[in-house]
Amino acid sequence: MSIVGARPQFIKAAPVSRALRERHVELLVHTGQHYDHAMSEVFFEELGIPKPDVNLGVGSGSHGEQTAEMLVPLEKLLLEESPDCVVVYGDTNSTLAGALAASKLDVPVAHVEAGLRSFDRRMPEEINRVVSDHLSRVLLCPTPAAVGNLRAEGVVDGVELVGDVMLDTALYQTGRTDTTDVLSSFGLAPGAYLLATVHRAGNTDSRERLTAIVEALTSLDLPVIWPVHPRTAKMLAAFGVEDRVVARGDLRAVTPVSYGVMLALLRGAAGVLTDSGGMQKEAYFFSVPCVTLRDETEWVETVEVGWNVLAGADRAAIVAAAGRLDRPDRHPDLYGDGHAAPRVVTAIERHVGTRA
Repeated sequence: MSIVGARPQFIKAAPVSRALRERHVELLVHTGQHYDHAMSEVFFEELGIPKPDVNLGVGSGSHGEQTAEMLVPLEKLLLEESPDCVVVYGDTNSTLAGALAASKLDVPVAHVEAGLRSFDRRMPEEINRVVSDHLSRVLLCPTPAAVGNLRAEGVVDGVELVGDVMLDTALYQTGRTDTTDVLSSFGLAPGAYLLATVHRAGNTDSRERLTAIVEALTSLDLPVIWPVHPRTAKMLAAFGVEDRVVARGDLRAVTPVSYGVMLALLRGAAGVLTDSGGMQKEAYFFSVPCVTLRDETEWVETVEVGWNVLAGADRAAIVAAAGRLDRPDRHPDLYGDGHAAPRVVTAIERHVGTRA
């Protein structure tokens, strides 16, 4: 049973689902954490993910409310289906609910993207990933740093370095969307604009941080295109910052775009400004400099090799970093070879097998 619920998880699940179904029967469960078409259905359609067998339709809510509303139906479903293994992805409330429900019923848990740490327990995502890791039997790590983080916490059994499944998806999708056509549709020229994304609660739920980010995005030398997450749009309006976005011609706020379009916008950009973990990696995949709008990152290796700069939500720091956008000469293969999904399946088979 694979449990997904949010946009980043659809991207991660796509190659794993294809690999799983070559040798196993997969029951795909969508919690409904992301539920509108632009953030959910379009990704299943574009990435070729099978239609979910079950959609819990949980929707939005507080962290406690959302997780609780997932736990009850997930437990019932696990009892009905009795899967050999539950696969969870990343660090969302869907990840935590899936790991909790399965472990309480003694169903082995495999965590794809295990071992990541921001070392900031104020982040809900950090709590989700730490708890999920310590409940998992199979810990599928994208990087050596993730393996090291688990070792430091005393977790060594079932740990596998498999590479990053997001690279599998990015390479699979490349060529399926024409970058020239996408840029033309937005009136953009290659290398003549910046791409921005903002969605983390630490930024969107703080008037001070969100305002500072918007002020920075409207102060850059290059035009900025910004696909706005629904929650971010809601908070821009609530804080009265929406008018500043609309009024500034060089900052173009657009509705969420499909994965293929986002990759095309990324490949053509001079740089990326984001608080998304996935976008930091995708920028690195395609050798695009990144400015991270956070004070820390799980993807420390992108900073260490010089392709990513942490600027937080400080207006001056963001503007300064966006003005440099260094492209280092060195670009090592930090995230594997684009064939992580088959290794995920092999690792699950090795550590879980099939219960009698």
